[in-house]
Amino acid sequence: MPEFTLRKTIVFVEDIHHDGGPVAETPRRRAAIVALVKNPFAGRYVEDLQSAMDDLKPLGLMMTDRLIEAMGGIAGIDGYGKAGLVGEAGELEHTALWHVPGGYAMRERLGEAKAIVPSSMKIGGVGSRIDIPLGHINAAYVRSHFDGMEVGVPDGPKADELLFALAMSRGGRIHHRMGGLMVDDVTGEDGLR
Repeated sequence: MPEFTLRKTIVFVEDIHHDGGPVAETPRRRAAIVALVKNPFAGRYVEDLQSAMDDLKPLGLMMTDRLIEAMGGIAGIDGYGKAGLVGEAGELEHTALWHVPGGYAMRERLGEAKAIVPSSMKIGGVGSRIDIPLGHINAAYVRSHFDGMEVGVPDGPKADELLFALAMSRGGRIHHRMGGLMVDDVTGEDGLR
């Protein structure tokens, strides 16, 4: 069983009141949580990585619970995304370990989320930043929820670390007006509409 020793977590919270237009009646909240963990595969090639996803499931659930708390509770959360950043001694495939533990933890805690959890991955050194893509939890075609949240840690990821990130949002972009499927028209049956 690989050891993904947790070094630290950081929570980011944004309340967006306006973006150059009128001040919103209710600010839009976006929040993210990142975790820096030891990469047990750094510096070597390992053929079978997939089984290690199970070892990360408790981390995904813990991070999801803390993120929901940062959002002020589950009510109204309608956007989500995830990301992985691996230090230089790792390989991009190590970030793919986060697909199941990160995505399914949010789906489990948020209930019947139907849409795919948007994801981004990259390799980077200490201080690298990554954009976490955001999309609607039940319908990928809801344009108002296409967004991203940039995160990073000043002292990570070290060469032998992984940075795993989750993000959630409540409401669409503060001044969304680009059409597409409207939230009120979501059927939530196929993850698209």
